[in-house]
Amino acid sequence: MGIIIKPIVTEKLTAQGEKLNRYGFIVDRDANKLEVKAAVEQMYNVTVLDVNTVNYHGKRKSRYTKAGLLKGRTNHYKKAYVTVAGDDKIDFYSNI
Repeated sequence: MGIIIKPIVTEKLTAQGEKLNRYGFIVDRDANKLEVKAAVEQMYNVTVLDVNTVNYHGKRKSRYTKAGLLKGRTNHYKKAYVTVAGDDKIDFYSNI
């Protein structure tokens, strides 16, 4: 499994991608900023200026069903916000 798990496609990050050249990715929890930078540059053929990472702790969830109370937790994950240089763009919709 690679460093980049999937891109984050939301209204907020799409707007930042158009204005600030900033894109978001869900990445491997053990990956550091240098590994994320190298993976994005290799996968999308762009020059990365800056990488910011955020670790998210999974939330506890519960719901009531016919079978009773079900308890669980969502997964822990790590986000990486990548700023791309100059005129470089990443198009997530090109291969659909």
